[in-house]
This record gives sequence, C-alpha cells and structure tokens, in this order.
Amino acid sequence: MNLHSQPTKPAAGAPMIALLACEVLKNEIVLYTQGASHIAEVRYFEIGLHDQPDTLRGTLQENIDALDKRDDIEAVVLAYGLCGRGTVGLRPLRHQLIIPRAHDCITLFMGSKEAYAEHHRRCPTCYYYTPGWNRSRRVPGKEQLDALRADLALKFDADDVEYLVKAETEQWALHDTATYLDLGTSDAAAEADYARKCATWLGWKFQHLRGDPTLLRDLLWSNWDDKRFQIIEPGMQLGQALDETVMRAEAVTAATVLP
Repeated sequence: MNLHSQPTKPAAGAPMIALLACEVLKNEIVLYTQGASHIAEVRYFEIGLHDQPDTLRGTLQENIDALDKRDDIEAVVLAYGLCGRGTVGLRPLRHQLIIPRAHDCITLFMGSKEAYAEHHRRCPTCYYYTPGWNRSRRVPGKEQLDALRADLALKFDADDVEYLVKAETEQWALHDTATYLDLGTSDAAAEADYARKCATWLGWKFQHLRGDPTLLRDLLWSNWDDKRFQIIEPGMQLGQALDETVMRAEAVTAATVLP
C-alpha cells in the first residue's frame, strides 16, 4: 500500500492536543490531519523565526504558556526539531510537550532521523528543498539571491552588499546537488519544477525523492514512542542531547533564560 494512502487513526485513548507548527509544514499538516477531531487548535508561525533562535524560542514559549491555561487539551505538540537550538529550553507548566527527535524539519520529510542521517552520509553535498521552503524562496537559486541583494541594498553600501552576497554564494558552493523532498501535497509537482530550475541555474545535479510521512503522521495522530519522540512532562524542559537521541528532558535550572 502506498504510504500516502494508508489510513490514519489516533493511538488508542489519544489525548486532545494543540499543535504549534512552522509554516514550512502547513500544506503537509493540512493533508495529514484530515478528519483529526482530536486536534483542538493549530497555530502556525513564520519561517523567518528560524533566523533568530531566541525569538523563535520566546514565541513558542509564549504560546505554550497560553495553551497551558486551557482545560480542553492534554498535550501540546510541536512540529519542529531543534531548529538551530531555537526549541532548546522550552518548558510546559501543565500539559505534556511532545516534539519529534529531529535536528530540523527534513527529518519529518525523510520519515526518521536514521533515514536522514543515511541520506546525508551518502550525499554530504546535498542541499534539501521542500515545497514550503521553496514557496518562501529561502532556498539557493536566482530568486533568493536577487531578494538578498535587494534587502541588503537597503542597509549597506554597494561594496558591502557584494561582499555579503559573495559570502552567501560561497556557502552554496559547498553543495552540488538539489535534493527535493515531498510528502504528496497538491503543490508537490510545481515545487519540484521550481527546485529543478534552481539546480539548473546553480549548475547542480537534481534529485527528486518522495518522502516518508510516517513520522509526521504519527506526531500529528498521537502515536508517540520514546525512540522517535521526546515527551517533556510539566516541570521539565527540552534539552539538546549530543548523541543519536538528539534531545532529552532535563530539569529547569536558574540558568535557563528565555526572552
């Protein structure tokens, strides 16, 4: 049976949840939550928060605090990974907090952190494209470069602009393959074409992979296990683990500082 057509149902006795998610996953979440009556609310946050991990952390914590006041949910679910440590330090006060063991959202497209690690091992020079990242035009390509140059021109003189643009393109030079991942959303084909055009403009190889929705689907439908998901109980906080588990629950300390 095709992974995208498998029936979805919540775990037995699944709790009512609220979902906090990055907009980069919006179409995928809409697709895989059809009929999900156990989700009381979904809140999406702009992709640009990834550029400021402290701001991302503060925004998510503010929303976790607000949701902790509700009586109609039992857990808050995060459709995020560590995301540049932007989720490290998040702590629930009343409801469980659940997050996939992932460094970033590419794990959710690959289906597991192991699949992601194996693909990266085989292709360390791959740069990952997804429909959401494409729509935001935050992936290597002519449009991102033009937007970057226009934005910098508002803040710096011409020489500084070109220096900063060169620094960005030097980072792109570390890659040679555009790997496009999709989970069967309606925009998948159009965004594959966009990723292919970016690869052509960059002089890169292009690779189109159909992702595995299992991890995302199980996150959304409360099919949680300790191997794939980190569950943070009230009074604890999310910490980073420097091994294959990616993250851990740890005691809240006085050193924890949230904006």
